[in-house]
Amino acid sequence: MTPAPETGAPHDLITMGRVSVDVYPQQIGVPLEDVETFGKYLGGSPTNVAVAAARYGHRTAVVTRTGADPFGRFVRAALKGYGVDDRFVTEVPGLPTPLAFCEIFPPDDFPLYFYRYPKAPDMQIRAAELDLDAIAAARIFWATVTGLSQEPSRAATVAALAAHPGTTVLDLDYRPMFWESPDAARARVREALRHATVAVGNLEECEVAVGEREPRAAARALLDLGVSVAVVKQGPRGVLAASADGAVEVPPTPVEVVNGLGAGDAFGGALCHGLLRGWDLERTVRFAGAAGAIVASRRACADAMPTAGEVERLLTARRAPGSGEEATA
Repeated sequence: MTPAPETGAPHDLITMGRVSVDVYPQQIGVPLEDVETFGKYLGGSPTNVAVAAARYGHRTAVVTRTGADPFGRFVRAALKGYGVDDRFVTEVPGLPTPLAFCEIFPPDDFPLYFYRYPKAPDMQIRAAELDLDAIAAARIFWATVTGLSQEPSRAATVAALAAHPGTTVLDLDYRPMFWESPDAARARVREALRHATVAVGNLEECEVAVGEREPRAAARALLDLGVSVAVVKQGPRGVLAASADGAVEVPPTPVEVVNGLGAGDAFGGALCHGLLRGWDLERTVRFAGAAGAIVASRRACADAMPTAGEVERLLTARRAPGSGEEATA
């Protein structure tokens, strides 16, 4: 746990969008109906990214909304405990804080069940209520495609991206249950990409965004739409990152997978760390891949985010002669 940043200090990273309380089973390999005990954790992709970056010592904040309920109070307390500024977290009376349940069947089956009814409060973020000065002052602003799926969140997300003069990351984060169709998502993603300098997504998310699933073609299409950096996550084939200077491919970091759900968020927080440090693309993506692998080897998401020291030790161990490989995250 780390202290929250000083009030009024510029942020290194502000993220915006989904939040939840993750309710994860303590029994691995057991169907949800047979699980007897659960753990309660902070969740939601952009929320986890802010936590991950805070673990590296960055000043982070998240723009989101919760219910006016005990789970909403848990979210704010958890953010403070992780050192994430909660000043932009507000309540929506009458809407419950979302819950997310999962099942854990390693190495690659982690069904996720969202409880965001009748409407998630994080979809009630309004452009007129944003602190655009704080967003513009942050070194990086991070938004997600999920935030584009409903109003008023869609207009707020685009307004925040447009207000930021520097590095803006769009997490392609396509979740089919939030959209009427992939075509509807593609139109809104393309609008948001006009205001992004970095795009990051897996193969399915890239296909939804630009109609391309082949990694290099997807990266080229994203660059053609105006981003400076395109990051394409390829699962067991590793990560491709491309810019105008060329492309790099980094193989996956082998680990014994426990729960793969938080790996992408850990990757995102570590990606921001590399961008903030001014690292080259290969070093950034290699570090981010190792961070994601560490979280895949643990049960939770926010709780599992590694420190820089943990990531560097894993990378050093991977470079050591005779290092073994088990499963791949």
